[in-house]
Amino acid sequence: MDSHEPSPPSASRDWLFPAPSPSFVHSYSSNHRHLHKPPARRFSTHPRHSNTPAGTPFHTTSSSSPASSSHCDLKYAGFRRRTNFSRQYERSPAPEVAVSSIPHQIPQKCDVSDEKTSNRKNFPELAGGRLKFRWQMAFLVAVLITSFSSLIHKNISLHNQINDLQAQISKLNVKLQACNLLQPMDFDDLDSQESVEIPNKRLKSISLIISVTILSIPFIFLKYVEYVSKSRSPDNLKEEASLNKQIAYKVDVFLSVRPYSKPLALLVATLLLIGVGGLALFGVTDDSLADCLWLSWSYVADSGNHANSEGVGPRLVSVSISFGGMLIFAMMLGLVTDAISEKFDSLRKGRSEVVKKDHTLILGWSDKLGSLLNQLAIANESLGGGIVVVMAERDKEEMELDIAKMEFDFRQTSVICRSGSPLILADLKKVSVSKARAIIVLAEDGNADQSDARALRTVLSLTGVKEGLRGHIVVELGDLDNEVLVKLVGGDLVETVVAHDVIGRLMIQCARQPGLAQVWEDILGFENCEFYIKRWSQLDGMSFEDVLISFPDAIPCGVKSVSSGGKIILNPDESYVLQEGDEVLVIAEDDDTYAPAPLPMVKEAPFIHISRPARKPQKILLCGWRRDIDDMIVVLDAFLAPGSELWMFNEVVEGVREQKLIDGGLDIERLMNITLVHREGNAVIRRHLESLPLESFDSILILADESVEDSAIQADSRSLATLLLIRDIQAKRLPYREAKASQGRKGSFSQGSWIGEMQQASDKSVIISEILDPRTKNLLSMSRISDYVLSNELVSMALAMVAEDRQINDVLEELFAEEGNEMHIRQADLYIYEGEELSFYEILLRGRQRREIVIGYRLGNIEKAVINPPGKMEKRRWSVKDVFVVIAEKE
Repeated sequence: MDSHEPSPPSASRDWLFPAPSPSFVHSYSSNHRHLHKPPARRFSTHPRHSNTPAGTPFHTTSSSSPASSSHCDLKYAGFRRRTNFSRQYERSPAPEVAVSSIPHQIPQKCDVSDEKTSNRKNFPELAGGRLKFRWQMAFLVAVLITSFSSLIHKNISLHNQINDLQAQISKLNVKLQACNLLQPMDFDDLDSQESVEIPNKRLKSISLIISVTILSIPFIFLKYVEYVSKSRSPDNLKEEASLNKQIAYKVDVFLSVRPYSKPLALLVATLLLIGVGGLALFGVTDDSLADCLWLSWSYVADSGNHANSEGVGPRLVSVSISFGGMLIFAMMLGLVTDAISEKFDSLRKGRSEVVKKDHTLILGWSDKLGSLLNQLAIANESLGGGIVVVMAERDKEEMELDIAKMEFDFRQTSVICRSGSPLILADLKKVSVSKARAIIVLAEDGNADQSDARALRTVLSLTGVKEGLRGHIVVELGDLDNEVLVKLVGGDLVETVVAHDVIGRLMIQCARQPGLAQVWEDILGFENCEFYIKRWSQLDGMSFEDVLISFPDAIPCGVKSVSSGGKIILNPDESYVLQEGDEVLVIAEDDDTYAPAPLPMVKEAPFIHISRPARKPQKILLCGWRRDIDDMIVVLDAFLAPGSELWMFNEVVEGVREQKLIDGGLDIERLMNITLVHREGNAVIRRHLESLPLESFDSILILADESVEDSAIQADSRSLATLLLIRDIQAKRLPYREAKASQGRKGSFSQGSWIGEMQQASDKSVIISEILDPRTKNLLSMSRISDYVLSNELVSMALAMVAEDRQINDVLEELFAEEGNEMHIRQADLYIYEGEELSFYEILLRGRQRREIVIGYRLGNIEKAVINPPGKMEKRRWSVKDVFVVIAEKE
């Protein structure tokens, strides 16, 4: 038998897995005992020509390395590794075959090591083959879809042509029947009509093919992206992301960054669906392209419109369009729902922008906010209401709920809350900071240094607004030492109100002059009378003494002088003459309730030559510890007479106390008028208080201790307990020391009345309590056992007043300073005689002779003072028990 001719297959032999002869098995096993697996074979149904002679043994041929390895095809490597001849022998026994026929049917052996090396080298080629195979499959699927669509279109087209031909035949029959009555038919017109219909059929076929092609483009594009991504080598994949990941990333960025991306994508999808659906309908129906596009839109807008479609093709296309329309409208409904939910969520959380101007902006949240809002509402009442915007790092709903709980009338003033941080420029822009009339920065509750540091950063943020600020900034600070730095950063835009410093100075003034706290409460708040500055051209050239009696509904207190560079001069000389451009500072009920009038006829009363008594040394007790107590000591040293004593009673250890005073900047050796006396103890423990000579103090100041200052209720409870203990100890000691002097006053109270005893003790010494919560004020005002300073409310009043007119801050600073002018309460005998009848204008001129400005009075039988009294020309009988409130130079 020729070696090039194929041997005839045996009838009982498996053509795919031929069984070798025993001699072959024996020869193969003897030469390849070092291999654990039988050699893999390659079989083919076609004969292969071999260059090996017929008589050459098989094992000799298989041992040739280059020649034999060339017959090892790489694509059968996996098949060779999976072939197990031992199992094939057991499963498919076969008769013996001649050794000479084996070389024609069994390929030569491939070495195992060469096979593994070849596999590793050709692995990329194998992967490329697989990718090529997938791409061919994708292209084949696309071709099949196109062919299937074409067949459907041809079927539908033939059906439509049959219907058209039948209709034409019926028309021709009618025309033939009426040929005797009508003119001969123009066959040229029929030919032209048929020629027109043939291009229309071609256009419909083209439109259907275009629609199918457009639908296939996304599938083809995705397959192409997958092919490109997988065709890259593993080394490049480590350095660069695959193409599909890059495209997905760009799509994600576009949808997340661009606010219009989702509606735009939805619009493009809708237009694409209408266009493709219209082309498909144009291909399967006899309607025009415009009608098909309109039908496509109706199917998209209303999925029920496709029920009237007839025919397989139109129904199939209309159902597809309706299904796409349902998906599009579902996505549109989701987008609309998300947009509405996001809008309501932004409104609920205070994320929307406040489009306002000339509003008052409050940054921060504290216990003073309620009193501040009340004062601003009263100030805006004359204007018909105003806008107050509050921005804090709290939830908008919580802020609105807390404001709703405040028991006061907003008087048509709208309060708008927004959540945000004053340190972020975007949040500041959200509340229209550049258009605000005034900006109030509240100090946070807690550590004063941290609060002032945050206020400083807020001022930096405000000065960094690109649009600039229209209004001024009012900053509440906790420590006087930080005022210089804030003014340095803010410049001319900033006005500062140091809360502790204002309250400390006010408490000192009230301790020296009982009843002054109520006067300050009336002047600082907008409920009664307050300071206003305005120019009146008709007063130019008039002396200040004449200006005093020119306002029936106001009391002039000073002048904003042009010659002094716009400086406000309180209580100027009687010889001062108003110049052109000068403005007058007055105390009035509102800015539109006063105006100058012609000079009245006032009889000038003679001057009463009474000299004020010299200041006497005083003994004052400070209960509690504040961080600015060193500043209070400096002010007391300036106000008190030489030889005065200042007792300090608190829980701070004496050594630590002195070190804190020194660290605060106090030089004890430089104190001229007072001597410090230190006592250590708890102000709410009776036995600690009994160790003090409480009955000998002229004034006692109960401070809101630093340890409980963060909680207004706890601080007020501690102050109230200290007050009651001190008054009780004083009442128990007075009968033994001044029994005779107190007997006459004691008869007006019932025996054993503790309030009566405490009021009797209050006649001996003055107690000033610092109150933080306004609700505690009612307890003290009803008992009349102590004067009080409502610190939080007074600070809020000062902030509101400076926010309305920043020039008032200069007036307040002078009235609270150690030098210059201040509020005084004078006895009536300095201005009148007993039983004398005078008008308020006449008393005003008598006070002017002493270089004082009388702004009000308090009658002897009335507890509340009257500031800026009405009816200044009316005469009345005065008593020496009355007192007058004046602005005079500090003694």
